[in-house]
Amino acid sequence: MNKQGKGVALVTGASSGIGEATADRLTLAGYTVFGTSRRPAPSGRSFEMLPLDVTRDESVQACVEAVIRQAGRIDLLVNNAGFGVAPAGAEESSVEQAQAIFDTNFMGIVRMTRAAVPHMRQQSSGRIINIGSVLGFLPMPYMALYSATKHAVAGYSEALDHELRTLGVRVSVVEPAYINTSFDSNLMKPDTPLDVYREVRTSVERRVKEVLVGADGPEVVAEMVLKAALADRPKIRYAPGLASRMRWLRRFAPASVLDAGVRKDLRLEAH
Repeated sequence: MNKQGKGVALVTGASSGIGEATADRLTLAGYTVFGTSRRPAPSGRSFEMLPLDVTRDESVQACVEAVIRQAGRIDLLVNNAGFGVAPAGAEESSVEQAQAIFDTNFMGIVRMTRAAVPHMRQQSSGRIINIGSVLGFLPMPYMALYSATKHAVAGYSEALDHELRTLGVRVSVVEPAYINTSFDSNLMKPDTPLDVYREVRTSVERRVKEVLVGADGPEVVAEMVLKAALADRPKIRYAPGLASRMRWLRRFAPASVLDAGVRKDLRLEAH
């Protein structure tokens, strides 16, 4: 532990957006923070940046070993690295593209977890917080593959928490809704676009951009990550901001009402 008693945190994908806001917030709270990026550039950040490509086993191992070498331990792992996907029909993405999405958004978390957990087990303590999405529990048309990765993150997190809690390690997933960051400026486009989806694809993308303008900033997620990290009895799932209301609707609203609401919000034809 460091002198503030919070410990050492490793935050993936910390060059901007949710990852950067989370790393800043954890630093302010007293953690010794290591952020990561594929190509970290020198900067005046309040935390150290390390190179990391979550799709490569050797890069993941080297990153975790660097933290252990410098700090001696990892008390908190925040798995945030990932990329977004532009709205599109599910059949507009090839199998290869689907595999690439899963390799980063889900398998990246698996790789980081496998590298960090042995150290947490050895010290009999640790927290893993995975950044999921409201799409991990709520359907969104034309975001099928991205939603699938976030469902996988949620299921993995819940199962993993059951496995590790008796070893002193707890796992949570934070599932935000729309967050206004630059994350959405470089979305992966479908690699096999079809004319039949062109109009609706454009319409849904326009609607998403409209909603993002008035969405919460990444600080909302950062605060929730800190809350989960410091909780004596952490919950498995956290839904910050608008996501908390959406989770309530998912749990209590009739399926037909929820179905109609999703289509209305995205301005899709009712069927």
